[in-house]
Amino acid sequence: MEMPELEKTSATIQDAARGMKKTAEKPKAHVEKVADLALSIAKKYISKEPETVVGVEEEKGEWKVTVEAVERKAVPDTQDLLGRYEIRLNKNGELIGWKQKMIRKRSDRMIPAEEEWVVTG
Repeated sequence: MEMPELEKTSATIQDAARGMKKTAEKPKAHVEKVADLALSIAKKYISKEPETVVGVEEEKGEWKVTVEAVERKAVPDTQDLLGRYEIRLNKNGELIGWKQKMIRKRSDRMIPAEEEWVVTG
């Protein structure tokens, strides 16, 4: 067994460990990651099948994600009941809490107030 090869392997493991320490610090959550996380939280903790993310906001160091989930299936599906949930996460994407905001029929049209529109880019 050659010592230089062993030293290279040891150095590689040490570099990997240093990298793990750096990544152990939680980076600031990005919108896409936050939205995906909110969907998985809805499925796990609210015990509903999430339908879609309808809003993501960052405010005062925390994220507010609004998710719609099917509360009750119906035939025709326009009569499905959808629950709207607000899921709050801290700036690192850790769960703070959630609450149900409303229930509506899928066929009910939701028109946001003018001040609620968000323009990006």
